[in-house]
Amino acid sequence: MIKVLVVDDSAFMRKAISTMLDKDPDISVVGVARNGREGLDMVRRLDPDVVTMDIEMPEMDGLTALRHIMMESPRPVLMVSSLTTEGAESTLKAMELGAVDFIPKQLSKVSLDIIKIERDLIERVKTVAARKMRHTAARSARRTPRPVAAPRVGGRPQRDVVAIGVSTGGPPVVQKILSSLPADFPAGIVIAQHMPAAFTGPFAARLDGVSKIKVKEAESGDILRPGHAFVAPGGRHIVLDQKISRIEIVVTDEPAEALYKPSANVLISSVAEAVGRRGLGVILTGMGNDGCEGVRDLKAKGGRALAQSDSTCVVYGMPKAVVEENLADEIVDLDDMAESILANLYK
Repeated sequence: MIKVLVVDDSAFMRKAISTMLDKDPDISVVGVARNGREGLDMVRRLDPDVVTMDIEMPEMDGLTALRHIMMESPRPVLMVSSLTTEGAESTLKAMELGAVDFIPKQLSKVSLDIIKIERDLIERVKTVAARKMRHTAARSARRTPRPVAAPRVGGRPQRDVVAIGVSTGGPPVVQKILSSLPADFPAGIVIAQHMPAAFTGPFAARLDGVSKIKVKEAESGDILRPGHAFVAPGGRHIVLDQKISRIEIVVTDEPAEALYKPSANVLISSVAEAVGRRGLGVILTGMGNDGCEGVRDLKAKGGRALAQSDSTCVVYGMPKAVVEENLADEIVDLDDMAESILANLYK
């Protein structure tokens, strides 16, 4: 039985989340708290497996409570986030502090999607509980990045496009990798991070602020060039369009039926089509198997692929799919990922 503590100053949200979770026979909501102070006390007394934590609360806010939990007795914490710029920035900060994922506050709305919303919430709780939170992964993502330099080898890099697919637990992992790369990084980077539309702009801005390379949310017409990274907008895909003298980014709603938007499969398959063997696919922490088919397409064109190691993933779903299909050229710990990306540009 998975024990869950729900911490939220909204009685409506406490009821909504509790009702959804209680529908699953493997989950038990063992307590509800109105603020971070109550929540912290209940964590100590009830020892829940998973905590859902609101951010804005009286007496003690969610970020402060999260800091205490991570210092005293780390466990999976899912933040309850409003889909606003302020909510995005607070949630990204929470993930830096050790939260594994977030729940949009729209979960509380009565809608035709309520069954899907319940299923997603229950799946997230079960997934992070099963992992019992990878303490090594969380600590690794928060450690100070180790700057890396391009390997001293002759000639130009063999690959000049890096496509990253990532989901649950991804923001601090992507931040660690990008902030380790040198300003003269010899390839362009495109990123599909499963994230709502309100979050990807602040996420790109945060990455840009801590990285030597340039990072921005992708727009149609952006030109992919070395030392620049582009984050796919939430709710939309990005694909590459190879022109005669440049590679352009196209933001698109197609394929509309894709399970994830942005989709790592759509992105990496477009990299395979546009640049073939010049592409390097990187699959990081996340639920599901998004990216696997894209990597298959890339490998068929002579590209290479890296998968994050099980021990350093918050959720070993997306990389596992690539590894089990024998598509990964290397399985890499997070601490070594930036260096491995650089090295593989020359292979």
